[in-house]
Amino acid sequence: MTGQIGGRLGAAQGTALLVGAVLGPGMLVLPHLAAAAAGPASVLAWAALLLLSVPVALTFAALGARYPDGGGVASFAALAFGRRASAVVGWWFYGVIPVGALAGALVGGEYVAAALGLDSRGGTWAVAAALLLVAFAANAAGLRTSGGLQLGMVLALVAVLAGAVLTAAPHAAAANFTPFAPYGLTGVVDAAGVLLFAFVGWEAASHLSAEFAGGRGLTRATVATLAVITVLYLGVALTTIGVLGRRAAESPVPLAALLEVGAGSAARPVVGGVAVLLTFGAINTYVAGASRLGAALARDGALPAWFARGGGPGRTPYRSLGLLAVATAATTALALVWTVDLDTLMRATSACLAAVTAAGVAAAVRVLPRGRLRVMAVVATVLALAALACCGPYLLVPAVLALVALVATRAAARRPVARVTIP
Repeated sequence: MTGQIGGRLGAAQGTALLVGAVLGPGMLVLPHLAAAAAGPASVLAWAALLLLSVPVALTFAALGARYPDGGGVASFAALAFGRRASAVVGWWFYGVIPVGALAGALVGGEYVAAALGLDSRGGTWAVAAALLLVAFAANAAGLRTSGGLQLGMVLALVAVLAGAVLTAAPHAAAANFTPFAPYGLTGVVDAAGVLLFAFVGWEAASHLSAEFAGGRGLTRATVATLAVITVLYLGVALTTIGVLGRRAAESPVPLAALLEVGAGSAARPVVGGVAVLLTFGAINTYVAGASRLGAALARDGALPAWFARGGGPGRTPYRSLGLLAVATAATTALALVWTVDLDTLMRATSACLAAVTAAGVAAAVRVLPRGRLRVMAVVATVLALAALACCGPYLLVPAVLALVALVATRAAARRPVARVTIP
């Protein structure tokens, strides 16, 4: 989520903000999860998803340029497919926030536990619970990370990624890429399913569109962002395999392991601190945005109207925030009891966010004019659906949320309620 930005965005500022929308703390652990799924062939999944990102990113840039009010994917879905589709898309995002927030908190927890030498499971979950509590408390107090602080944390992540690649790359060995595909094509598809977590965020271009001086500025920022993440993602993927070899699939903190190879053991505490800042910033921001989305869903009949009350300019929607807090606590408790691991949580989150992306580019096929832009939207939709298929059984998560959204919308239609205005 991006806050208000004073003035008009140029290509450089816009690129920094878009990089921040796509990058996140998940990058601290995804190289490990992808390597565990596909071995060295995980680099193919990284490359395939980068190719997918090109038409998807440019399609969202085209949508943002033509609809600069930045209503988000739910608004595009409403424009193209109607109110019920908008409710479903909104629920995909709102409903998966408790799962995604827990996943992000566990990423930070793993790095802190590794840096402090804590018990891997107990220490990780203790740190994760603390991060969640602080993030929800900060939102309840009306404290959100500023745009400058968010940008600083993004730059910190870029620095960590680049530092890990540059310091460890000289230690890479070709032998670490053999056997290249120990799990075959199935492993590559499996890796793509979890890596989708690192490729959502392009829809943020539509939210930022009104801040750009013109459509060209948004397009230039999108192209520059594609270049930045291509270099970072491929650099991290290749270096992780080339340097760590089989350890890439075993170490839950791959970037800390890379920095330790290149810069020594003193790097671990530094990476742990960066992980905490990145994780807290991401959770805090997404909870703030989701709480307001929940109030908007209630306003539009996709949640009980009670959750829309109390919101307003400069005010915190406590009822929606409380619902998110309860859902996150329940998710955390169930994950502990059922011993749900980080890989499962990230795949469930990826499935929902990938569904949001697919809905956005599918809407573009309906609302963009005939010609080059519509052809690009069609290509983006086909590729997005192919990527969505990589989520496999985790597609059950967005399917259940879609059912909940439709039931809630139908119930609201049968019993009209007074609408509450939410900004």
